[in-house]
Amino acid sequence: MQDAVITNEAKSVAAGRPYVVLGRKYTPMSDEQGYTEQGIASWYGRKFHGYHTSNGEIFNMFDMTAAHKTLPLPSFVKVTNLDNGKSAIVRVNDRGPFHDDRLIDLSYAAAYKLGYHLNGTANVKVEAITLERQAPRLTYIQVAAGSQLDKIQEIANSLKQKMTLDNVITLENGLYKLRLGPMQGDKHAQSVLNSLRKGEFTQAFLLYSEQQL
Repeated sequence: MQDAVITNEAKSVAAGRPYVVLGRKYTPMSDEQGYTEQGIASWYGRKFHGYHTSNGEIFNMFDMTAAHKTLPLPSFVKVTNLDNGKSAIVRVNDRGPFHDDRLIDLSYAAAYKLGYHLNGTANVKVEAITLERQAPRLTYIQVAAGSQLDKIQEIANSLKQKMTLDNVITLENGLYKLRLGPMQGDKHAQSVLNSLRKGEFTQAFLLYSEQQL
């Protein structure tokens, strides 16, 4: 079984938004750099083979992929089976597992490589793998989206009075989208995002672009 090939890929905007499953809210990370965690891994296979993943791809149980509740999609992680020392690099492209005692759900192929496909679960260590970006990215915060321009402009004017941040409204697929930025670094962006989410903009999320919007 070959490890997943690590590449620089754009993150899924839709999969980066907060979501609720079984009454519990999950807020995806804005950046996986430095992430490491230990816990229990499970695996999924034939039942979901051929169905869409959370970022719109088709799940293939024979690919080296994984599901995680909050890592950005897609991202790459090294998973080490602490019970036998075997490791694999997988591409995270789905959400789950939605059990309190589970950290990550691997594809059948990845579970096979780690040697726990017969056991069902294993104690693992998960470490994010990131590549240096070839070009600096610009960070924005999407605050709101709607079909009525006047309402989006009203929100933009209100925020401009509260925050000394540039904002831009773009029309995409019939929706007017309000974004703040570009931000002054990821830490500043995360701080502003947290502040917005504590107020009325609970669905605000980070958005990355290689060029100015």
